[in-house]
Amino acid sequence: MASLIATVRSKFLEAIRSVQPPGKWKILVVDEHSQKLLGSVLKQFDILEENVTLIESITNYRDPQPEFEALYLLMPTSQNIERIIKDFSGSRQYAAAHLFFVDGMSFLLQELFINFWAAETQTFSLQAPELFFSLYSPPRSDAHYKAARARVEEELLFASKIIANVCITLNEFPFVRYYVPPYHPPLGALKPHASTRAPPPPEASSRWRTNLARGAEARAYEVADGDFGTKILAFFVQNALESYKKANPDFAKPSEPPRPRGTLIITDRAMDMVAPFVHEFTYQAMATDLLPIEGGSKYTYKFQSSLGEYEDKTATLSDADAVWTGVRHMHMREAIDKLMADFNSFLEENAVFKGEGAASLNDMKDMLAGLPQFQEQREKFSLHLSMAQECMGIFERDKLPVVAAIEQDCATGTTAEGKNPKNLVQDMVPLLDSREVINLNKVRIVALYIQHRDGVPDEDRRRLYQHARLSVREQDAVNALVYMGVRISRGPGDRDLKKKLTQKKSKDEEYELSRFKPALRSVLEDHVADKLDKTLFPYVRDEPSAGATSASSSRTATPVQATSLRSQKPSWHKAARPGGAAGDSTRGRLLVFVAGGMTYSEIREAYQLSATLNRDIYIGSTHSVTPIEFISDLQSLELGGTGSKAAPNGLRDGRPGRSFQEFYDERYYTRDAPPPARPAPAAAPPGRQVRPAARAPPMESTASYSSYSSNTSQAQEDKRKKKGLFRF
Repeated sequence: MASLIATVRSKFLEAIRSVQPPGKWKILVVDEHSQKLLGSVLKQFDILEENVTLIESITNYRDPQPEFEALYLLMPTSQNIERIIKDFSGSRQYAAAHLFFVDGMSFLLQELFINFWAAETQTFSLQAPELFFSLYSPPRSDAHYKAARARVEEELLFASKIIANVCITLNEFPFVRYYVPPYHPPLGALKPHASTRAPPPPEASSRWRTNLARGAEARAYEVADGDFGTKILAFFVQNALESYKKANPDFAKPSEPPRPRGTLIITDRAMDMVAPFVHEFTYQAMATDLLPIEGGSKYTYKFQSSLGEYEDKTATLSDADAVWTGVRHMHMREAIDKLMADFNSFLEENAVFKGEGAASLNDMKDMLAGLPQFQEQREKFSLHLSMAQECMGIFERDKLPVVAAIEQDCATGTTAEGKNPKNLVQDMVPLLDSREVINLNKVRIVALYIQHRDGVPDEDRRRLYQHARLSVREQDAVNALVYMGVRISRGPGDRDLKKKLTQKKSKDEEYELSRFKPALRSVLEDHVADKLDKTLFPYVRDEPSAGATSASSSRTATPVQATSLRSQKPSWHKAARPGGAAGDSTRGRLLVFVAGGMTYSEIREAYQLSATLNRDIYIGSTHSVTPIEFISDLQSLELGGTGSKAAPNGLRDGRPGRSFQEFYDERYYTRDAPPPARPAPAAAPPGRQVRPAARAPPMESTASYSSYSSNTSQAQEDKRKKKGLFRF
């Protein structure tokens, strides 16, 4: 399977290597956003190895370097174009300019189409959590409807271009399907209450075309007031890919051996409102839920040095960590077993420890202190030992065995024995009353119970809040489910709503507290089996011929045996390996985009189903979301994000008729740094002239490029200094 990280890294290096000036050395000029994209897949040393003598920010003051050619790696904003023109107006900043733009626009020279974040091998992100509020927050009043609608259209067009970038990077021109909600809400969280079907404001009855800089690109699809976000996004993506195909006929041409044409499925967070609340006990999902992991990748822990002293150490959880990638989608019990097995294998291979191997996490902790000569291995094992111990400590401290049992009954609609949960209220109320259960977990229980019941009477909901002693803000989080299409209130005459997406009964449920599977799993399985309802997930344009979606899915993985959370029947060694016998070149691709945030349980499904469905499955979203973050966002949903981490000042209204380039420029706007203050020249003695001081040649200067983190040796540092300077 083609790794998104490796693919993006290769495209960056290919662009840098394509510039071969006569003098060998070149300067790299970046902006704030492109620098972050570059730094996410390449280290500073990797860039300098490509005959780059200097890395500069286009927003900073830069001394003229007319003896060097420059490679501009930038976002295609009007502001950056003006900066380039300024560099070559009058005195030349560089000997020549080679322009590379991370994104694709109509007036550019060389376009890389890699303006997305390759978070993992099979995972990508827009890193745009504010889009959650654009999609689901209600407008402040009826008078703000058009402005809210314009904002959503701008954001969806922006998202569509990034999704198209992923497809272009993978050289994939997929069929496009999109999720149709059970009712057709208008844009921008103007979704009517599921039980009332409230109509949109009267001024929302008109229809208009989206006004864009490249009008023909988007006018192929007319945006109507009754359209919903997933449909509009799907049509925008389709139009973007068709426009690129028209301009680049070789795009996605059949390969040898032939690969089946892939499919892109676009859905949204509202499709499955259970997954963001359920406690997951696989390693990555559990760790990001319970531990303070920043951005899903940065974790600070106590590391014991070879001298026995403890110090704070910040680790990055990425695909570069083989220990992390080996266990992240395993159940915590199996992950711990594998950590200990790998640790014991390491001891045997290096013959550094006599006696029996580690039998527990505490044994590992004691043994690690005696391995000072294996620094890198010690750090990796110490990191995951710390994470696993902390997770299991919270598991016991926060009473998660009993909390999760209630959650599973609500989420699946059945008990562990497969029966209807008739005593949910009796089992749930003591937990809500308990002071040993944190309020965050009570919010999760209440939200799942309300969804299980398809809404409860208002008086019952008020009593649940009282039992749980929820604050007003915590109650707001549950009440905000209505804006996601969830019915939270019902009267005596209300009937259950028809739900087209229900969880399948699985025969290979591994653990009692992990019976729930996200709805996305059923969607992907049904699509590959050619059983996915076309009224629920229609195609935008053409669709594959009958049976084509299931042609290459004959090979399946061997199911694992059922166990419980407290049992020790590890099955990690039996897991099927992604890729299988079919190989990368012939396996069909399946891309999924979840607008409004993807959960780590859904990310896990993409990896696991890649093996069982014999597909290369990639999953992306506006952002990844943990239960804590999701509940926090729900608290601010009615306020348009005001007070949230993603949109602390709330959403800004869109402007109907504004071109997309204007929106794009605003989104990636960066302010130029002021020129550095220069000391005034010393007064010259009478009759003498002051000659300007000669500037040191580039090869003798040093500076810092603070955005990159590089763990290179002193020899590599010296090599850098000999090669040139780098500054930001």
